[in-house]
Amino acid sequence: MARPRRRHDPARLVLRAFGGLVYLFLMLPLVVVFPISFSSGNYLRFPPPGFSMRWYERYWNDPAWIDATIRSVQVGAATTALALAIGIPLAFGLTRARFPGRAVIEQSMSAPMIVPHIVLSIAIYGLYSRLGLIGEWYGVAIAHTVLALPFVVIVLVAGLRNFDRNLELAARGMGAGRFTAIRRVTLPLIAPSVYSAGFLAFITSFDELVVAMFLSGANMTLPKKMFDNILTEIEPTVAAVSALQIVFISILLLLSMRFRRSGDTPMAR
Repeated sequence: MARPRRRHDPARLVLRAFGGLVYLFLMLPLVVVFPISFSSGNYLRFPPPGFSMRWYERYWNDPAWIDATIRSVQVGAATTALALAIGIPLAFGLTRARFPGRAVIEQSMSAPMIVPHIVLSIAIYGLYSRLGLIGEWYGVAIAHTVLALPFVVIVLVAGLRNFDRNLELAARGMGAGRFTAIRRVTLPLIAPSVYSAGFLAFITSFDELVVAMFLSGANMTLPKKMFDNILTEIEPTVAAVSALQIVFISILLLLSMRFRRSGDTPMAR
């Protein structure tokens, strides 16, 4: 039996074309960043006058760049751990518990996403200056956790609301305690949401600039180091670092997709 021919909706075609143009516009900077990172010139210039690996070598051989990179990874890892440690119980509370003010708490979770980062940075700076946390990496990680927590909670709440709770109830009916059922059944089944939430938390911290400018002091994170480099030197090293960041984030994205596909394997054991 012949399949009926699909009708092409003009509005849908226009929407797809518009989406493709927006995607190309967002990806256009990559066309500029990667060639400039291999430039033989002394300044940011496109098209580059020639090919050279000197700016990658300068990055790897410059202790200031390496220290900033290590610090950003350190802060990002701590932010991810803190955001998940707070976000997982909070997501369970927002989806399972019934208490006064729950709706207000759930709606206010998006406040760090709405309030400009400059406003949060000034407020946190006033608090940190009294506590002596300016320049401490863990102070930056705590501040980044405030920014990353909404992404974590939103993703985990969505995962828990799509979760069939009867599976957890079945485990409890077979003798498992509440926390054992959550650890052995619920968390493995919502593992894709946990991985996605952790990924978003790390990226939020790793790319954050405004809060780091206020709180990192002389111990710069990688985005702050890149910003200072653009202001003072305007050399292609920042393009090389940007290219490496893009590759690093792409690898994390691929790992996150792999974890999503294997999210159901713990239940099969």
